[in-house]
Amino acid sequence: MATITKKLKDAFIYLEQVRQHLGRLPSIDPNTRTLVICGYPNVGKSSFLRCITKADVEVQPYAFTTKSLYVGHFDYKYLRFQAIDTPGILDRPTEEMNNIEMQSIYAIAHLRSCVLYFMDLSEQCGFSIEAQVKLFHSIKPLFANKSVMVVMNKSDIIKVEDLDAERQELLKSISTVPGVEIMDASCHEEENVMKVRNHACEKLLTARIEQKLKGTARVNNVLNKIHVAKPQARDDVDRAPYIPDAVKELGKYDVNDPNRRKLARDIEAENGGAGVFNINLKDKYLLEDEDWKNDVMPEFLDGKNVYDFLDPDIAAKLQALEDEEERLEQEGFYDSDSDIEDEETEEIREKADWIRNKQKTMIIEARNRKSLKNKAIMPRDQVKKSFGEMEEHMYNIGHDTDKLREKVGKGKKNEGKALSGVDILKKNQGIQASRLAKKKMAAHQSDRLNDGLADGALRSQAERLAKIQRRERNRMARQGEGDRHSTAMLPKHLFSGKRGIGSTDRR
Repeated sequence: MATITKKLKDAFIYLEQVRQHLGRLPSIDPNTRTLVICGYPNVGKSSFLRCITKADVEVQPYAFTTKSLYVGHFDYKYLRFQAIDTPGILDRPTEEMNNIEMQSIYAIAHLRSCVLYFMDLSEQCGFSIEAQVKLFHSIKPLFANKSVMVVMNKSDIIKVEDLDAERQELLKSISTVPGVEIMDASCHEEENVMKVRNHACEKLLTARIEQKLKGTARVNNVLNKIHVAKPQARDDVDRAPYIPDAVKELGKYDVNDPNRRKLARDIEAENGGAGVFNINLKDKYLLEDEDWKNDVMPEFLDGKNVYDFLDPDIAAKLQALEDEEERLEQEGFYDSDSDIEDEETEEIREKADWIRNKQKTMIIEARNRKSLKNKAIMPRDQVKKSFGEMEEHMYNIGHDTDKLREKVGKGKKNEGKALSGVDILKKNQGIQASRLAKKKMAAHQSDRLNDGLADGALRSQAERLAKIQRRERNRMARQGEGDRHSTAMLPKHLFSGKRGIGSTDRR
């Protein structure tokens, strides 16, 4: 690889020189609006570029000060333009031109732009007017399909009118070239420079628009979007377009004619112009009385909608409607069957009220249960409820309580039986009935951990399901029934803030 690299050393050196040369070239957009400034050396091209743009171009009173292309940018009619200052060109064959001159030739030939050819009539550049005219005719083939302007620079020293007749005829040979315009300019007069710049920009914009219109692709693109529909003739009758006679007799509008017809624009100008004059939209109303045009018609009057009273027969219609309402009310048309309630309807209504109250009570009880945080709750086995409350609850939920009453009745009958020997022995030993009742309750108390489970496999499955249920709650850090709520020992809003005494103010 090293051997191959050494063999290609000369090619790499050449490419490095090309890269450096390309890096020194300015960034020129070939597609944007461009002004190319060309001419002999020292005719004022760089001075003109400094006047119309902010480009930092070196200006010196000797030839070939500009040795490369300089680009400056400016705005005209909210559009960005670029102006290119080219090195001076000498009138000699292309083969004899050096690299500095060839840059100008390439810029003129290949950039789609408006060419400004500068001439120095004072001949302070060191070249005669004849030589400058000859150079223009020699590079004229490069101006094909371009907008060209010849700028007579340094007009503050000498103008075209001050030249002799022979030289004036020589300059006229330039103006005979089609599409070439001649203007005077002086970099010491800014208004003169801006006038030349603006005229060149207008000329360039016009040429670009004409070039776009000449392209068939754009025209075809527009024609493809337009469709002119022609109705199919149903008979041989020729139906010509109808133009009213009033339109035919209407003369052409002339601003300078004192007897011209008055337009809305003229009325606007007479009454203060735009922003002050307000058009009267009621002027074209067709009413019986012209004084009615500007009357304000209210939407509401005396609290009533005006549009409800526009009908002239509204009073008669309203009276007929009221009479019909009164007749229907007397006939009992509006009487409802619900006004007469029987016993069954009353019973249904009472049940519905009871259901509503029961639902409200259940909602309130559920909210109270949720609000319990660290409050004491009575154990379930210690809650005392009477038989009457149980019977009422069972009856309310729809169970038959007759069998419960029969069992209670049997229990009361057995209370009158004589005590057996075992009972007398327990009584003599001091065993209280309350302890016996507790042991009896404990004996018959259900095993909540293992009830409903046949074997250990079901027990482990139940525990696994319980863990799965707790998993989501633990992941979301939600409070469960096993959590204890502990309040803050020191509430921050009571114990933080400014100290009252001493210099321990932390704020």
